[in-house]
Amino acid sequence: MNMQKIIQKIDAYERLMRLDKPIGILLLLWPTLWALLIAGRGKPDWIVTLIFVTGTVLMRSAGCVMNDIADSKYDGLVARTQHRPLVTKEVSKKEAYILAAMLSLAAFGLVCTLNALTIKLSLLALILAASYPFTKRFFAIPQAYLGIAFGWGIPMTFAAILGFIPPIAWVLLSANICWAIAYDTEYAMVDREDDLKIDIKSSAITFGRFDVVAVMICYGFTLLMLTLAGKWLAMGYVYYFALVVAAGLVTNHYILIRKREKINCFKAFLGNNWFGFAVFIGFVAQYLMPSLS
Repeated sequence: MNMQKIIQKIDAYERLMRLDKPIGILLLLWPTLWALLIAGRGKPDWIVTLIFVTGTVLMRSAGCVMNDIADSKYDGLVARTQHRPLVTKEVSKKEAYILAAMLSLAAFGLVCTLNALTIKLSLLALILAASYPFTKRFFAIPQAYLGIAFGWGIPMTFAAILGFIPPIAWVLLSANICWAIAYDTEYAMVDREDDLKIDIKSSAITFGRFDVVAVMICYGFTLLMLTLAGKWLAMGYVYYFALVVAAGLVTNHYILIRKREKINCFKAFLGNNWFGFAVFIGFVAQYLMPSLS
């Protein structure tokens, strides 16, 4: 294999893992970082932080590969996914299975440096990541399952730092489930027509003409859960100001999706990075300025 073919193969692997589209990594990373800050009381152990950040990148990449393996028969029928590496045969299924296994093993290797509870939770994280693509075949709102899979780093983080999972972890996970339903419904609104043709389930299809209202309700519950988390943790004005900023971003999302134009629905989906960042900055600022309560 000459150098050009090697470069092409690496590029295909990169696209298969969606490393060229980091939004998925960020949406998976923000809730994990929220949990790291809370569990570490603003000063999480840097080694544990590095393990979780690296593990997030590895498992999101593995999840994308698993998703494309599961959807290989469908992706060629959808305009947005018809050029993915498995569809175009740039990467074989055998190569994809090997890549997914290597990424998962690398992530598990990192987790093995942590305590037994975190290791046990990581096995469930793998099951969630591997099974999520199949929920789109039968579950009316697979985005809820995605929220659990994307948020499973939250209880894992508390387990790694504290050795147990406190109730606040489940409040944050609930917030993440609602948030995932909101942002992935925006994403699903782009593919609704294609999903209907190939009989794939999604929240955009299930919510139907109430999709915009449902998205806003889910954002509302997300902000409510984050407010409850703030009360539980005795957060101050700085944190709540960050939630107001996040609410402002949600208002912009409504403006983008209300006419259901695909390009604007996708912009709204991408904008969730700033929502997660705003909440993160709220936690950081509060822990740096605890007197502002």
